[in-house]
Amino acid sequence: MKIFNSEFIVSNSSIKECPKHSFPEYAFIGRSNVGKSSLINMICGKKKLAKISSSPGKTKLINHFLINKKWYLVDLPGYGYSKTSKLSRIKFKNLTTNYFLNRKELTSTFLLLDIRLKPQLIDVNFINWMGENLLPFNIVFTKCDKISKKEIKSNVSNYLNFLKKNWSKLPSYFISSSRELKGKDEILEYIDKTNSQFSKIINF
Repeated sequence: MKIFNSEFIVSNSSIKECPKHSFPEYAFIGRSNVGKSSLINMICGKKKLAKISSSPGKTKLINHFLINKKWYLVDLPGYGYSKTSKLSRIKFKNLTTNYFLNRKELTSTFLLLDIRLKPQLIDVNFINWMGENLLPFNIVFTKCDKISKKEIKSNVSNYLNFLKKNWSKLPSYFISSSRELKGKDEILEYIDKTNSQFSKIINF
């Protein structure tokens, strides 16, 4: 899939205000400072589509982007930013939880994980919560340009083996680097195939 058009549509703090449409939606979420905005910009081929900040916790609303006039990319607030007030963290959690549980247009989610880190409790808890609620998602290991190819293979393998303790079937995963444009084609190919399946269901 090639992206020839990507446009910001709306930011809001309530699922009730999300766009009404019949297109598939793909949500992107991850721990603060995992490189979510950079990944979104890399995928869409626009450097400033999603706002990038040196300070974690920049995304505070549900952001909808219409891609190729056919599907939506949804940028969700990151989680786990300790310098955010407790009240704000609760607000963000409620916002994203409500989106995941009640947004019928949500087709799949991309959960971003820093490939350099060992499994973090906050990420593992989120992964398990997605599974418990039967929410389809994929893992995107970010920042692969920060480590060697040997470390990439080892870290991914260790992470997947850790998840196998509680998961009989693991979600699909992608390895990415916004700096080196890695993972873009694979992620877009997955979305393209899923869109095709979505269209078949709608037209059935």
